[in-house]
Amino acid sequence: MVSMQAQILVVDDDEAIRDALKVILEDDYDVVCVDSGYKAIEAIKTKVFDLIFLDIVMPEMDGIETLRRIKAHDKNLDIIMISAVDRAQEAADSIKYGAYDYITKPFDHEIILNRLEKVLLKRNLVKEVSFHRSKAASELWHSKIISKSKNMAIVFDLVAKVAKTSSNVMITGESGTGKELIARAVHDASLREGKPFVAINCAAIPAELMEAELFGHEKGAFTGAHKHTLGKFEYAHHGTIFLDEVSCLKPEFQAKLLRFIQEREFTRVGSHRTIKVDVRIIAATNTSLDEMVKENLFRDDLYFRLNVVPILLPPLRTRKGDVPLLADFFLDKLNRQMNKDVKGFTPDAITVLETYPWPGNIRELENLIERMVVLGSENKFIDEKDLPFDLLLHGETIKGADKGSRENKGLIHARQSFEHLYILRALKNCRWNQTKAANLLGIHRNTLIQKMKALNLTRD
Repeated sequence: MVSMQAQILVVDDDEAIRDALKVILEDDYDVVCVDSGYKAIEAIKTKVFDLIFLDIVMPEMDGIETLRRIKAHDKNLDIIMISAVDRAQEAADSIKYGAYDYITKPFDHEIILNRLEKVLLKRNLVKEVSFHRSKAASELWHSKIISKSKNMAIVFDLVAKVAKTSSNVMITGESGTGKELIARAVHDASLREGKPFVAINCAAIPAELMEAELFGHEKGAFTGAHKHTLGKFEYAHHGTIFLDEVSCLKPEFQAKLLRFIQEREFTRVGSHRTIKVDVRIIAATNTSLDEMVKENLFRDDLYFRLNVVPILLPPLRTRKGDVPLLADFFLDKLNRQMNKDVKGFTPDAITVLETYPWPGNIRELENLIERMVVLGSENKFIDEKDLPFDLLLHGETIKGADKGSRENKGLIHARQSFEHLYILRALKNCRWNQTKAANLLGIHRNTLIQKMKALNLTRD
């Protein structure tokens, strides 16, 4: 059977017909029977059905009218009309109103099951196609780089220029800035588009397995090598290899990677046969390779080979105007993924998001928006009070610190400003409930009242 849990609705004013269909279907499907079109309409409003068997001739509201009303409610619901032989033409005509098929009385057991399985198979295929389209659309959106900042415009210009070549690229930037997205952008804009893009996290592969992972190995080359295995460089032939966290490569493998870059050939572990491949290498790191070279932790000759075209990704805190764009993008994506409808952000929430320095960059922002969507209410906006308390405090603290540094009023004033902001945030988040705010701050309510008087904090 296509589905053992499909929900079937039988609509017929003849009890014998309802019972007959139920006997045929109930072993494999969940069957609900009703005796009128009106009850059918009520049933589909309270429960989701995969298929409806609908009699044409019924008192009060006939099958054709019932069909029209059901389709008005859910045009994708599949309906098989039930008719007597002398009503077959009427049943056939009902297809133009949206019926999937029709059957005539008396019923043939096998015909009913065969028609039913065809309908369910069709529905499953439609769902599968819809899923893949949605996934493809999601991946397409994910591959886009959302920005309007001037320093990212410089990056885009570099990507466009380097994509036309086969030069090696070194992408540097803090963790979470989107280095792999830039690498994919280079690949997708190059002549290698459509060829493999193979991403490797060098930090996630044990040093003793790195050579076998990248260059492949022969059967029996080492303990656990039970079969011949292709390496990532062979998979990426004519395409692009993305070496993320390249700074984690051990010195012994750095020498082998350097030889590959120079000769464009390698040998599998356990083999003596030379293999030539055509790949472009894009490396990425969130550490300073310059410093590692000075400390003899990274080969200078390999560094120069990888760093032919350097691309520096700016941190999110320097990308003016990008936080609201990215927040809206992630909100839309996550709403679709979770089938939710969180409306957006209030101006106060956006102000906090733009003020926060985002040490985890875009990845941190996406994780926060995911939390907000999971915890957010349908058809509501995300407000300042919905954001994590440390986020709220950090934003205002930075504003206060900047202001204090400009005015240079000394340590006592800075401490008072900090306390004022800290306590004000707690009171606002607790809707000025002093007991709750005191608990949030970890102090006694009387202490909070004294602080409020000293700092001239009032609700007005």
